[in-house]
Formats: sequence, C-alpha cells, structure tokens
Amino acid sequence: MKILIKNGHIIGPSQGIDGIGDILVEEGKIKEIKMQDEKNKSRESCIMNRESDARTINAKGLYVFPGLIDMHTHLREPGYEYKETIKTGTMAAVKGGFTTVCSMPNTNPVNDNSSVTDFIIRKAIQEGACTVYPIGAITKGQKGEELAEMGIMFSEGCVAFSDDGKPVMSSLIMRRALEYSRTFNVPIISHCEDISLSEGGMMNEGLLSLTLGLKGIPSEAEEIMISRDIALANLTKGRLHIAHVSTEGSVRIIRDAKERGINVTAETCQHYFSITEKTVEGYNTNAKVNPPLRTDKDVNAIKQGLKDGTIDVIATDHAPHHRDEKLKEFDRSPSGISGLETALSLSLRLVHEGVLTMPQLVEKMAVNPAKILGLNKGALKIGSDSDIVLIDANKEFKVEAERFISKGKNTPFDGWILKGMPVMTICKGKVYE
Repeated sequence: MKILIKNGHIIGPSQGIDGIGDILVEEGKIKEIKMQDEKNKSRESCIMNRESDARTINAKGLYVFPGLIDMHTHLREPGYEYKETIKTGTMAAVKGGFTTVCSMPNTNPVNDNSSVTDFIIRKAIQEGACTVYPIGAITKGQKGEELAEMGIMFSEGCVAFSDDGKPVMSSLIMRRALEYSRTFNVPIISHCEDISLSEGGMMNEGLLSLTLGLKGIPSEAEEIMISRDIALANLTKGRLHIAHVSTEGSVRIIRDAKERGINVTAETCQHYFSITEKTVEGYNTNAKVNPPLRTDKDVNAIKQGLKDGTIDVIATDHAPHHRDEKLKEFDRSPSGISGLETALSLSLRLVHEGVLTMPQLVEKMAVNPAKILGLNKGALKIGSDSDIVLIDANKEFKVEAERFISKGKNTPFDGWILKGMPVMTICKGKVYE
C-alpha cells in the first residue's frame, strides 16, 4: 500500500527537517521526502503525480512527526489482563500518537527470564497495533537480591533493564547491573526511591499530607537514591537512566552530574509538569502515583529541566488499573495514571507556553528515546519504518476517560479541555484515525 502525505509541516529534528513538504510511504517504509521550495510555496505537491495509485492524505495545517516512542509503559500482560492487555495497550498507544512502546517488567510472572521476554515479543507481533520492545527486570522477581538473566534476556530482545516500581536497594547489586550495562550497551532504568523513607507513604510529604492525614513521601526519598545511582554510574562508567523525575532537587542533581560528564539520562512524565499535590485534595485516588505529585516549585523545576536539556525524555508511565481498584480507600488504592491517550496533548501545552519548541518536543518524545534505547526509530528518513503521526496543534477537545481505548480509565485529567491532539497515526503500514 502506498500513502502520500501532502503539504504537512514536517518536523524531523534528527534530519534537520522543519518545514512544509510531502512524504511518500510504500510497503511500510518511507520511500521519499520532498520539502516544498520556499520560492514556490503555491505548488500543489512536491512529489510527482505519478504516485496517483497512492492513498493521498492532505496534511495542510497539520504537523507531521515521527511516531512517538514511550520508553515507560505498563502493558500488564502477562498476568494482569484485567487491567490491560498488549492489544488494548498498543491500541491506546496509536490513538495517542505512539508507534513504539517499551513494556515494563512488573508482570506476573515478572519479565526476569527469556521465556517471558519471548512471550511478550510474540504476543505483540500477533496482536499489537504498534511495535513493542520489552524491558527486563534487573533482579529476579524484582526482589533486589539476585541479578536476573540479563544476558539471555538481552539476546532475546530486551532493550533495557529496570525493577520499575521497586528500587534496587542494594548498592552492590546496582553496581553489578551498571557494569553489565556496559557489556550489553543498554541502559539501566532506575526507579529512585529510598523505601526506608517512603514506606507507607501515599502522597507528597508536606502541609497538605498533614492536613489530609495521609503519610507523606519526602522529596529526599527520590533524591538520595538518584545521588547514589549517579555515584555508581561514575564508578562503573555504566549507562544510567533515571525514571519519572519529580522533584526540584532531582533536577539539580542530574544537571550537576551531566555537567561533570557522568553518563546519565533522565525522563519525566506529563503529570509531573501538569498538576501538583493539590489534585489529591478530596482523596482523589486518580491522582495517586509513585513518585507522588509534588509542588508548584517542583513543576517549575521540571519544566526548566526539560527546557535546558537536563531531562531528556517525556515518558508516560502508563499505569492502567481496574476501576474497582481505584475506587478503594486512598491508602488501599494502587498508584498509577493511565497516560498513553493524553500524554502528547498535555506535552503540547509546553509548546503553547513557550517552554519547548515543536522540534524540541519531538526530541523528547521520539528522537531521544530512540537514541537512549538504541532503536532504529524516531526519525523521518528515507528507508526508515513508516512510523508517522499527524498532529492538529490547535484542535481543542475534552478528555473523556470513559472513551479511552485503554482498559485503564484512571486519570486525573478527566474533563480537562486540552489543545492539540494526534489525528492520524501510521504504524506498520496501517493507518489509524
């Protein structure tokens, strides 16, 4: 099948593309890209009309991005299919503009061996709407006691390793993992949390947590572990990636580490620059997430970290839960936000606010994740996979959680009016509208 995308504003930072042009797709690959001649803007098309047998998509007034990459997705399968499946999760992904997602290992059984890795890859090929790359566990059972079969899982297709949701408390185990990261040239993704400080915590520690009578999690629980892991990365020269950065102090520590030349990258999520702990008021379980929502000061620091490059990636940390679980009392409700279908629209607010340019947003959500994970994705270039998303940056819509494709309807953004959304995603040669 041929697809001709005409007259779109193409943003391809990795190729230095930023302007009006056309893209021709054939057999799931980008065959041709032609930018419009600035001296002849009135031309109808830059690609010859010989492609009359192609499906033509008029992208005038739309942005054309490389397909987005989410390097932090919980697809829940195997084991928690009542929360999400690979099929429903990847359908939600393409609806949100993502053509590649990386599945976190906290499944049941945990993805700590080649059998589970192989199951995820095969299932994604059979039922996935987009490309899925597994992330393997650092330790067996995510218990933090013994390294998992990292070498075998890497050979089976894991692109990174993480005990996401559970910190590796042993400095020795984390050191060994970072040493292995050099051998396989893959990142170790760290969930930075000192559980001796955070255990039993449900939200950000402060006056609001005291008022609500909820045990708080101090910023230091995150920042202490980030400092430790950066020290270990410096020791081992391994590849460290910090997950879901949420505090001002964390941004400062990572910025300093980068200035010292330590091999560290970092991500944040849309909720950490969009809302604060105030969203928890009324015991709103849809605002319960780990690390917790923080303060205005932290939100501003996250935005500055994105702007100056301290934070490399915007990831969703898509964490769908069954409705009944989120209806429990706050202390019994699980942490997590269903994020794939709102992440891009919330991130576009950074462009509207002048925090990021449109090319910088594409870098955070496509180019940089591909670089960090070593994927041949995130770029609009001849011969690359036809992973493309068309964006209407000015279209306003109301978030309606009940209409999510994801099984997880748990979002604190339900009812929000957002500006900017994906209107078409092309992935694996298929067009999703």
